[in-house]
Amino acid sequence: MAHINLLPWRDELRAEQTKQFTNSALLSAVFAGVVFYALYSQFNGQLENQKRRNNILNTEISKLDTELKEIQDLETTKNKLLARMDIIQSLQQKRPQIVHIFDEIVRTVPDGITLLTLEQKGDDLTIKGLAESNGRVSAYMRNIDASEWMSSPKLEYIETKQKSFRNAEFVLNVKQSAPDIKEDEGQS
Repeated sequence: MAHINLLPWRDELRAEQTKQFTNSALLSAVFAGVVFYALYSQFNGQLENQKRRNNILNTEISKLDTELKEIQDLETTKNKLLARMDIIQSLQQKRPQIVHIFDEIVRTVPDGITLLTLEQKGDDLTIKGLAESNGRVSAYMRNIDASEWMSSPKLEYIETKQKSFRNAEFVLNVKQSAPDIKEDEGQS
């Protein structure tokens, strides 16, 4: 039988297989490294893109906060102006009211009453006067109650003095009122 030495052939085959395995392992490692780098770059790019978007959103939010503050300041200014306009309008409406009040005072005072002083604080009037009798004061209060421009007469006090011709001094507290102007305009 012939002796055939198969060892070099097996060694060459093992060496070839080892070389192929090493090349495959090296190629797989390089491929895995490239894939890992590609994924890392992709995720890093997405992360940087999201950071840029967040920065843009934050700058826009700060701009909107500034504009919102300006709007709030404008609203405050608007409310102050509206309050001033309401006060001015109220004063404009009340300006002719004093003429009507004096006209109503003349119309409501019955004979036998003399007015001494008239004080106004806001919508409250304080009337001091002299009357020939207590009945004249009550007639005056009824006239005030019937008036469109004055209401709620309250007698603070009445004091009788026997020494003078007019012998009753009185003080009345009266509220100013105004008839509904819209109703008057509708009837005209």
